[in-house]
Amino acid sequence: MSEVNVVMVNGKDLPLHCPTNKTPSWNSHPRVFLDITDTGEAKCPYCGTDYKLIPGTAPHGH
Repeated sequence: MSEVNVVMVNGKDLPLHCPTNKTPSWNSHPRVFLDITDTGEAKCPYCGTDYKLIPGTAPHGH
């Protein structure tokens, strides 16, 4: 059974990209930006990490 990695994100983490800045370089893949604002969740096409927006989080302006 494979382990699913779920990462909870807030408005300060937007725009969301995977791998994140906290990902070790040995576990890296090409950076991909993920749209999480419409559905509240996104899945990385490279590593399969699930990202979920913390309920009640509003995106911050740039």
